[in-house]
Amino acid sequence: MTKTNEGNYFEDFKVGQVLHHATPRTVTEGDVALYQALFGSRFVLQSSAEVARKAGYAAAPVDDLLAFHIVFGKTVPDVSLNAVANLGYADCRFLKPVFPGDTLSTESKVIGLKENSSGETGVVHVRSTGRNQKGEIVLDYVRWVMVRKRDKAHPAPEEDVPHLPAVVGAAHLVAPAGTSFKAFDTVASGSSHLWDDYEKGERIDHVDGITIEEAEHMMATRLYQNTAKVHFNQYTEGKGRFGRRLIYGGHVISLARALSFNGLGNAILIAAINGGRHVAPCFGGDTVFAWSEVLDKAEVKGRSDLGALRLRTIATKDRTCADFPGPKEKGYEDGVILDLDYWVFMPRR
Repeated sequence: MTKTNEGNYFEDFKVGQVLHHATPRTVTEGDVALYQALFGSRFVLQSSAEVARKAGYAAAPVDDLLAFHIVFGKTVPDVSLNAVANLGYADCRFLKPVFPGDTLSTESKVIGLKENSSGETGVVHVRSTGRNQKGEIVLDYVRWVMVRKRDKAHPAPEEDVPHLPAVVGAAHLVAPAGTSFKAFDTVASGSSHLWDDYEKGERIDHVDGITIEEAEHMMATRLYQNTAKVHFNQYTEGKGRFGRRLIYGGHVISLARALSFNGLGNAILIAAINGGRHVAPCFGGDTVFAWSEVLDKAEVKGRSDLGALRLRTIATKDRTCADFPGPKEKGYEDGVILDLDYWVFMPRR
């Protein structure tokens, strides 16, 4: 019997199967510093312990996406080690802040399967839940991933595609307990624009671009202990359809979030991810740009200091966003690589 893990192939998954993922991960200040070095995010709540303490936190919380990527990384050896690509996300809620010193672990439940017409791959839907050392759920989300089959002749499972909500309802957003942003310091945050200043339908070109370096991408995926072959192994991927390694989709999400600071500087917390689609592959050397549209605004139950904005952020590669490229009647405009629909919390006046 082999003692090594070759990962699960499509035919190994069963609807209802629960996967307990290995290697709980204690988040450290070093992780926070490295994440900052990789993406350059400037949101003040995660950057300044003093600002965080004034808002009622014991310390600066970890960037929401760093927590997401660590929770995601736990799932890779069991869910997507043999993936062709991660396809999308839905129904993701951030429920508890994460701090340095917290230990995160993850389990996933298979909630859907559909073999592709080629018979060589299939799409696996999983709901993954990340918990801290107290057993508290810090975030919960669904993703679907295209996974290779071990044997093309293996019979297809009965198709079972889950129904997922198009959006997390504003009433289900969970604001951080014990906090107050009534005295939020907009000088420290670098932006005077608060929740009240944004309008539904408003579009914001985030202007700046960031070029992805291969070394940065490799370091980031190692930071999350993401072992998917498509990101790491040029020996195998050099023989694949692209001839090179793919950039982890979450890397693009983090870049787009960092870029969004220019125009959304007070969008201090991600409350939920309604849906996300990696529209096209991204590679080392590509330059990422982003723009956002305000899809909706909502008050936060029991909070007069915070409001919620529903945003759609489009990321592109090697194409600036002054003309707001995005979906067409069929497909997407050239250069679009990410379409992300999510809620953020922002201080109010």
